[in-house]
Amino acid sequence: MTTFDDRKDKFENKFAHDAELRFKAEARRNKLLGLWAAGLMGKTGDDAEAYAKEVIKADFEEAGDEDVFRKLRKDFDAAGVDQTRPDDVDASGFIVERHDRPARLGHGRPTDLHGQ
Repeated sequence: MTTFDDRKDKFENKFAHDAELRFKAEARRNKLLGLWAAGLMGKTGDDAEAYAKEVIKADFEEAGDEDVFRKLRKDFDAAGVDQTRPDDVDASGFIVERHDRPARLGHGRPTDLHGQ
């Protein structure tokens, strides 16, 4: 093999390794998100674990995170989980976006975590 072939193989291996790490990190994130959401819906034990697996599977529907957020929104609505905090609602009952913390589910996604 030439030096160019060796270099190409190394880049391909690095790409595959990075993709695998990204997949594992996203699956772990979705599991933890699913466990958190299960707790809000009153699920515990095996029910919570099963729900976390559903959230992981939801991420395979399409590229990006929107499929996971759609699932959580639908399940929260069905379970009657309040998705706002008292300080997210102004006196007239409208939801206000705060720039001192990340936006909550369904309120858009922040461009950064510091509100700048």
